[in-house]
Amino acid sequence: MPKITLEIPEELSDQLAQVGDRLPELLALSLQQPALPAHIYRYILNFLASNPTEEQIAAFGPTPEMQERLRTLLARERAGELTAAERLELDEYERIEHLVIMLKAGNLPNLTRASA
Repeated sequence: MPKITLEIPEELSDQLAQVGDRLPELLALSLQQPALPAHIYRYILNFLASNPTEEQIAAFGPTPEMQERLRTLLARERAGELTAAERLELDEYERIEHLVIMLKAGNLPNLTRASA
């Protein structure tokens, strides 16, 4: 296993000493970035937590910012210029779109029952 030497502040050194042999695991977790920014997940979760009516569910869609980002990603995909990180981002948008379609079609009974 490779070894890395770092210069860090004393306070951080004390904190790292407390995690001991879990440091590689914690470093790996800290490097994993979500496919989408947190505010996008928050937007969706806030909508679901608002106990939306059937009409609100039918009208739910991406924000203008999300639409613009999707257009950019799709254009880059068509041009063959999509990076690995952008591929993950586009895949996540597709998963969310699938869930929203299922929600709108009433195929997620635990979420749609409350609004009926």
